[in-house]
Amino acid sequence: MRFHYIATKANGRTVENDVEARSSDEVLAFLSAKGLNPVSITKARKRGLASKQIYIGKAINATDKIFLAKHLALMLKVGTDLFRALDILITDTEKAPLRSLLKEIRGTLEKGQPFYVTFARYPKYFSSVFVNLVKAGEASGSLDAAFDNLSDMLAEQEDLKRKIRAALIYPVLLLIGSFLIMTFLVTFALPKIAEVFMQGGMEIPTFSRTVFAIGLFLGDYVLLIFGSFFILIIFLFYFFTKTVTGKHTLMNILGAVPVIGKVIDKIAIQRFSGTLSSLLKAGVPIVNALEITAISINHQKMSAALMRVAQEGLSKGLSIGDAFKRETVFPASVTSLITISEQSGSLDEVLATLSTFYDSEIESAIKTMVAFIEPALLVLIGFVVALIALSIIVPVYQLVGQF
Repeated sequence: MRFHYIATKANGRTVENDVEARSSDEVLAFLSAKGLNPVSITKARKRGLASKQIYIGKAINATDKIFLAKHLALMLKVGTDLFRALDILITDTEKAPLRSLLKEIRGTLEKGQPFYVTFARYPKYFSSVFVNLVKAGEASGSLDAAFDNLSDMLAEQEDLKRKIRAALIYPVLLLIGSFLIMTFLVTFALPKIAEVFMQGGMEIPTFSRTVFAIGLFLGDYVLLIFGSFFILIIFLFYFFTKTVTGKHTLMNILGAVPVIGKVIDKIAIQRFSGTLSSLLKAGVPIVNALEITAISINHQKMSAALMRVAQEGLSKGLSIGDAFKRETVFPASVTSLITISEQSGSLDEVLATLSTFYDSEIESAIKTMVAFIEPALLVLIGFVVALIALSIIVPVYQLVGQF
């Protein structure tokens, strides 16, 4: 018989999987041998039913999560019973997938399972930060504060994404416009001009002959070149967005660009400080909080540094400040603030202030990045236009000089 289990590791992380066993007792023995604490054990669903879970996850976005966290926090604050709060949301919610999720949460609670278990079933859509904040709030009896904290954190993340999108709209449009102009000049205009000069029987300078040869080649094989380019774009998009190696490669490439690298680093510090502050406020142990934060910030070097702080620093008796001072990836100002706040016992508050500070720093850094990208694109298209113009002007000037 196949069983589906949800369990937690010693560091608080949630894991789930299917296992073949003769009974639930055998599954418990299996989990115990693995050092896992069981949360729930159920008979594995048939494949036909699994699509319902996948459908729910795909249809729930960041806005839905903010709505869920904010309304649960509000109703729990005014003393509404958790089951009553869920019933109200199920009745009021118009979005079918969100309603299905709420019903699943209610069913989980009726079976006596913890509240966070339902969210843990969808790790692709509910991050380990989300799950652990709910888990910590439930364990401490402050679920309203946990959801309030979650709604603020999710809203800040969405606001930051909106700012980045808004700042990049013009550079992206400029990039697309530049690409279209260069494509027209190189694949359509240049071949026509090249044919006129090449068929004229006049002696053309080497520079112009080279440019014209490129233009004629692109004109003859434009469909093949465009098809290959399109396939390459699809492959690169999949590689950089869907694979772990590709994501790390893209981050390394972008991080090597001075202006863009600074923006990426500041975003990572803002996420680190905001996430760690939220986890500490919820009562998650510092080592577990650092490990969860390391997974969520999406910055390879900083994630590795946080793991070292947790596993090679704090776990071996170092203070938080001393452990952070060993990691050069963090600015000196950040490590100094962490050291001082540890001594004063206000680490979560200082991290929250640091997150707010870096939020404004990111906005300023994005403006600087855009100011760098715009002229760079203009210089690039200017270079291509100048190259084509020179290849035309030189033979024309030579022709005029013969008379």
